[in-house]
Amino acid sequence: MRRANRAAVVRTVHLRGATSRAALAAGLELNRSTIKSVVDALAADGVVVESLPVGRQGAGRPSMVVTPCPRAAWVVAVEIAVGWLTVAAVGLGGGVLGQRGAGPVRREVDPSELVGRVADAVSALSAELGSRPSAMGVAVPGLVRASDGLIRRAPNLGWSDVPLGELLAAATGLGVLVRNESDLGALAEHVRGCARDVDDLVFLVVDVGVGGGVISGGVSIDGAGGYAGEVGHMAVRRDGRACRCGSHGCWETEVGEGALRRAVGLPSEGPRSHLRRELVRLRNEGAPPPDELVEYGRWLAMGVGNLVNLLDPEVVVFGGLLADALPLVVDTLTEHVAAACLLARPTALVALVPSALGASGPLLGAAEVAFAGILDGI
Repeated sequence: MRRANRAAVVRTVHLRGATSRAALAAGLELNRSTIKSVVDALAADGVVVESLPVGRQGAGRPSMVVTPCPRAAWVVAVEIAVGWLTVAAVGLGGGVLGQRGAGPVRREVDPSELVGRVADAVSALSAELGSRPSAMGVAVPGLVRASDGLIRRAPNLGWSDVPLGELLAAATGLGVLVRNESDLGALAEHVRGCARDVDDLVFLVVDVGVGGGVISGGVSIDGAGGYAGEVGHMAVRRDGRACRCGSHGCWETEVGEGALRRAVGLPSEGPRSHLRRELVRLRNEGAPPPDELVEYGRWLAMGVGNLVNLLDPEVVVFGGLLADALPLVVDTLTEHVAAACLLARPTALVALVPSALGASGPLLGAAEVAFAGILDGI
């Protein structure tokens, strides 16, 4: 029981940050003497610190505020994306203690080369912090077998059946958990972002392709093999464009980066910063969006409507380029999602919101899956 109470307090302050003893007692349904005993032990072990509340008013003895010590335990969070590789040290409480941009990631990158770069970054972060990490979480844009971190397929990296989890574990000596980047984006928004207190959400992101993550009843929906959430490959247009997956008419071909570039009149290839600048320019103009962007919004609404009908989320979170485009298409999106949904008054039930974490989402989600396995032992 003592161990369970300790784990519950650690988990709470990790996810919620500074929390008063009184709030811990109420939230965990423990008496104050138990909370005092647990917190005193954690403070003695250097896991938390206590302080008087700031700006306290009123009479009576104040309830001490319990704050996690970031360096009491830290994990490595890795994001592998088309174009970049980021390796970060994330401490207890979710704060980033250090970060390494480990060089660009080109298409068809050799997995062993990338693993070596991650291992070098982990060594550098360990030396900087003067301690070893407890675990590693990795975000990857592809189909990931959750049981062992096998990358079944990552078309944008040119990977098939790459045992990334095993390779990273062998190179670093850490326990490694590999997940799809969109699933981790959903997790991050759920525990630290705009859907923090929402148990049913869909997270959608446009990077090169389209990814999705689902939280239902507070739990990530992974599927039997860990491949759930490949929403970009829903078939939406029988006579549609060829998709990188080998099929035709996937949702990705109508709302992915290439489609968004067409909608704003940019070339199919070019720096993503140019696309983001064009979206900002159109927002700042304040004029009605061009017809091509309205059409883009309709295709976006078709897929979102299907997902709302299927999953009944409370919130749909838009990340990546979708967050940049959302203000320009939200009216079209709202109208057509309402028309596509079977639910009564769906727009009153479903919030359509941009990501609060932006590009940091998958990295923070990777940290959370790594922490999930170690919090009970801190």
